[in-house]
Amino acid sequence: MEGMVEVKIESIRVSLMSQYRVVILKDLASNRYLPIWIGPYEADAITIHLQEVQVPRPLTHDLIVKIIEELDAKVDYVYVSDLNNDTFYARVVLKVRDRELSIDSRPSDAVAIAVRVECPIYVNEEVMERAGVTPEEEGTVADEDLGAFKDFIGSLDLDDLDKNQ
Repeated sequence: MEGMVEVKIESIRVSLMSQYRVVILKDLASNRYLPIWIGPYEADAITIHLQEVQVPRPLTHDLIVKIIEELDAKVDYVYVSDLNNDTFYARVVLKVRDRELSIDSRPSDAVAIAVRVECPIYVNEEVMERAGVTPEEEGTVADEDLGAFKDFIGSLDLDDLDKNQ
């Protein structure tokens, strides 16, 4: 899609110093990464589904997906659409019969829905250019590229989702 970068969830990292998590989205066409801070509940909602953990009752994102399906709609894709004052914005794009609906969402909720319906995740190219990070050749991230994440990165538990599966 023009102006959008397709990404996948590379990992969800845990801050040892706070309750927040960071979901790391990787550009499928390059070595760029987009770190987005999310809350612990949303991180758990994404991780539970990716690790195929069975839950006795539907979680909020499962309920949302079920409602969408019952309304005879389909999640076409989700995308991180904007970055304003250090806050990321996202959209959940639905196909409803012959209409397309674009619903405002937090990125964490959009990603939690995307993993459940297995739809593509995109990032607006401008957002990726402004907030994305590219590791240096030796595998470390340049300090000047980290921006607001510079202090936070040192406190992360770097176990990624693949190691937990």
